[in-house]
Amino acid sequence: MKNRVAICFMILFMLRPFMTQAQQPNTTESPNPSLSADDQAPAVFKHSLNRRWWISGQINIISQWHPHFRALYSGVNSLKPRRESATSSVLTLYTGLQLTKTLEFLVAIESAGGRGLSNASGLAGFTDLDVVRNPDLGAKPYLARLMVRKIIPLSRQTGESIRGPLGLAVELPGRRLEIRAGKFGIVDFFDVNAVGSDSHLQFMNWTVDNNGGYDYAADTRGYTWGLIVEYQDRRWALRFAEALMPKIANGIQFDWNLRRARGENMELEIRHAFIPNRIGVLRLLTYVNHANMGSYRDSIRAFEARQEPVPTIEAHRRQARVKYGYGVSVEQPITDRLRVFGRWGWNEGRHESFAYTEVNQSVAFGTDWKGVGRRRPQDKVGLAFAINGLSGDHRRYLALGGRGFLLGDSALNYGYERIVESYYTLHLWRGIYAAVGLQHITNPGYNRDRGPVLVPTLRWHIDF
Repeated sequence: MKNRVAICFMILFMLRPFMTQAQQPNTTESPNPSLSADDQAPAVFKHSLNRRWWISGQINIISQWHPHFRALYSGVNSLKPRRESATSSVLTLYTGLQLTKTLEFLVAIESAGGRGLSNASGLAGFTDLDVVRNPDLGAKPYLARLMVRKIIPLSRQTGESIRGPLGLAVELPGRRLEIRAGKFGIVDFFDVNAVGSDSHLQFMNWTVDNNGGYDYAADTRGYTWGLIVEYQDRRWALRFAEALMPKIANGIQFDWNLRRARGENMELEIRHAFIPNRIGVLRLLTYVNHANMGSYRDSIRAFEARQEPVPTIEAHRRQARVKYGYGVSVEQPITDRLRVFGRWGWNEGRHESFAYTEVNQSVAFGTDWKGVGRRRPQDKVGLAFAINGLSGDHRRYLALGGRGFLLGDSALNYGYERIVESYYTLHLWRGIYAAVGLQHITNPGYNRDRGPVLVPTLRWHIDF
């Protein structure tokens, strides 16, 4: 990990002559273009508003540990009950070229190293969103994003836009059509929430930063290839994505045959002053995945007929099976410094969890507070709660000894997985941040016979 950090600092030093340095950068960046100016982290270097090209980067390091906790039994995919620690690192280099005012080309190269607690197993709401679920992939750099963005104006009225790694325009039509094609993360654009979507400056748990019930199309690193079409109006937006699914659950290889496998995603976004003079956002999400999925019920029947020693979901996959779900997300500023958010998600639980995590129902809500006194305007504190659940078929499969790609304690005394997460993010200098966090998890992996678990966290974040 030390070598990867040293390489990133070397890149940062080499790029310095090409960037204009400022005492207080007045432009900002974020990998999420839907976040407001208040959510943008200042960078170490100022980024130009008028150059056609863009170059920036991030260094993110998260260290977590947990003490020994109670466990009546453990399986192959259990969170280890003995004391353990783990560190993950994500290093990203963003580049972009604005070919015209309405056409952009964006590329991001990434390296994800380290590991998660128990190799990211044993929890549906895992504690570190930066962890890659397949540690065998290693930290070799890979292509994370490669997109063409086309903006089609539908009105003459324009408004300011925040320039960043996923969008270079500083001015956009009030009504417009946007088309993106290439490689991206679905949750770069869907299920975005200003209070709970940034694991590098906000919460870190999988089912707090994302909708746990949203089994969005992605490989094990969280990316896919596809097409996004988005209509933006002054008070609302509608977006649709067609994306590739992996060949197997939590897989790294995609199935490029859209007749057999694909993911369709649609989201309606409504911006409205739910309380006087403060604009909130409501997002309504639905998705349908087609893939080579296993059936929990078929697996259970084969086990009960003594055809298998334990239920095995991989033995009961069939091409073009369908998994669908719904989600609701809301965010609302209460004061200039205080905001609240909430999420609800559900998916049908007959077919195996395939791309994100093993959740069939999820509820999350929380708050953040920005600024600690006059001298700490960039500091932020947050508190969130999440509750995750399983379908009847899914829980019975695990209780009989079956395994998913995250869970499998060899047995299951079912209970809702309940998570409480808090953090304090400290702004050190320009784009450099440190944070401490704490997560308390009751019934880890939905199992009343294990836990609770306490997970302290130390996080470093650098934007340059």
